[in-house]
Amino acid sequence: MDIDFRVAIVLAPIAVAAGWAVFNIGAAALRQVQNFLNREA
Repeated sequence: MDIDFRVAIVLAPIAVAAGWAVFNIGAAALRQVQNFLNREA
């Protein structure tokens, strides 16, 4: 099974960008959920 590294080179920046977006959006979403739960209590 031979891996074509050109595919990995093309997909790596896209995966990094997606991960960074999920990290940033996830942090904001977590803060929003915590604020909502604190307001309910």
